[in-house]
Amino acid sequence: MAFDEHHYSLTVRWTGNLGTGTSSYRDYSRDHDIEIAGLPVLKGSADPTFHGDRSRFNPEQLLLTALAQCHMLSFLHVAVKHGVVVVSYEDNAGGMMRLNRDGSGQFETVTLRPHVVLADPAHVALAEEMHRQANAVCFIARSVNFPVLHVPITTSAADQPPAQSG
Repeated sequence: MAFDEHHYSLTVRWTGNLGTGTSSYRDYSRDHDIEIAGLPVLKGSADPTFHGDRSRFNPEQLLLTALAQCHMLSFLHVAVKHGVVVVSYEDNAGGMMRLNRDGSGQFETVTLRPHVVLADPAHVALAEEMHRQANAVCFIARSVNFPVLHVPITTSAADQPPAQSG
């Protein structure tokens, strides 16, 4: 394998045969297991709108998760390169998927809303550029065909309220 190639593998196993397979649209469960060697099994299903189990992860949630995770990890990498210390990072991401008349659909946009806390208030002004750089190197964002928008909030640890003692 070349240094610049990375290969990933997993098994998706449908567990939703209720006895008659896919004999009709409502006669089977969308449940499935996502198996990756060495990791716990991830329980998946369809979105509840499409007859899925709301207690399991669906592909749309996992795509949004992958984008948010990738941006966070890329941002943390960019921060280190700039000598910026991140002390907290939380993202409240959202995405919009549009369904078409023919039953197909696609994500139209994803908006990441990271709230980042930096150790040094002097670095807050650099954060917006760091988000641009993180988006440019995020493998997942570079792989999708819809816009990944960013609405970041960046503060410093000095701006945070003191912890309540209880």
